[in-house]
Amino acid sequence: MPQSSVIDDLGAFIQASPTPFHATRTLADRLLAADYQRLDERDAWQLQPGGRYLITRNDSSLIALSLGEPGALERGLRMIGAHTDSPCLRVKPQPDLLQANLWQLGVEVYGGALLAPWFDRDLSLAGRVTLRDQQGQLHSRLLDFRQPLAIIPSLAIHLNRGVNDSLAINPQLHLPPLLAHASEPQRDVRSLLKDQLQREYPELQVDQVLDFELSFYDTQPPACIGVDGDFFAAARLDNLLSCHAGLRALLDSDGRQACLLVCTDHEEVGSSSCCGADGPFLEDLLQRLLPDAEQRIRCLQRSILVSADNAHALHPNFIDKHDGNHGPQLNGGPVIKINSNQRYATSSETAGLFRHLCQQAGVPVQSFVVRSDMGCGSTIGPITASRTGVRTVDVGVPTLAMHSVRELAGSRDPGYLIRVLREFYNCEELPG
Repeated sequence: MPQSSVIDDLGAFIQASPTPFHATRTLADRLLAADYQRLDERDAWQLQPGGRYLITRNDSSLIALSLGEPGALERGLRMIGAHTDSPCLRVKPQPDLLQANLWQLGVEVYGGALLAPWFDRDLSLAGRVTLRDQQGQLHSRLLDFRQPLAIIPSLAIHLNRGVNDSLAINPQLHLPPLLAHASEPQRDVRSLLKDQLQREYPELQVDQVLDFELSFYDTQPPACIGVDGDFFAAARLDNLLSCHAGLRALLDSDGRQACLLVCTDHEEVGSSSCCGADGPFLEDLLQRLLPDAEQRIRCLQRSILVSADNAHALHPNFIDKHDGNHGPQLNGGPVIKINSNQRYATSSETAGLFRHLCQQAGVPVQSFVVRSDMGCGSTIGPITASRTGVRTVDVGVPTLAMHSVRELAGSRDPGYLIRVLREFYNCEELPG
């Protein structure tokens, strides 16, 4: 796929995916359009040789499975893992605030968000809502207001003269977005959601909004920027970029090998949930795919997981934040992430395989090691490796402004990642 087509498709994917719920629905819709069959974990499964399936959990995590040709499982699984969630502002259960005659919603910070970039942005609201209809039936539906309906105004410099020296943001006091003037009768979030439900689902006769999981997001669309279009800016690049690359690689693969795409929620808060990488979702699937324990272990020991999550690119204004020999460049290709303390699960064997695949795909490759005097983040790689015993390599596209409301990648790197992940899915022989 040409570079411009990759970027356009990635931009459309991100625009359709303002929350993990929407990302999972977008992934599922594209897989269903490619003739994948949806499985329900509550049903008995009849998996067929060569079958292609998808499973979702909590509406926010997804596993896609392509069984490949006869005998493919005996060669092991080619697995790619990513996550659907991103740092954001989540609406509290009882969020309505009335201050200075203005209607606001209280929020909670989800994940390790950079907070300053959220100010003075055109924000919208999306997520999942549980409701009761007029017949007493319960439903859950996804909502996306799409248009800007909120903003978090900065405090004028005249009232905070030292703001450019240091900015202390109190999430409780300073982050509630502003929605409207107070009105009579007083508005509340449930009436707002009820009206939106009726617009998006006119067939529903909504009696009561019972509960919700809602996130604010920046409405500014993705853009290819720079004098020569070298950069790609968007919200939620961490880690929808990797979800998209894994999806494109799976759909473009030759279908001969046994392949998994695992996109799970809650990575930004530790992955410990029923649908997170530290939960049983993947293991439950593997046990149903390979009920015999010995056969399952043999298969996993022949398998490899590529844990795809964005890497830190070298920032030109903060060169000293990187180890001198390990500063990945934008548009320099995917990055192999290495940490001796197992914050990343890469080994020399799995790194060697990934370098080999990059050479086979004609893709440049880089490496990242955090400075020895700084702490290191982590990914789903070590979690999945420790739970399943599968050999793992941690990789990712280099980005700037990670965990900001708007992040930056090189415009060529998403295509590079897709090419090497497709090569991985098509790889006939794995080491060991």
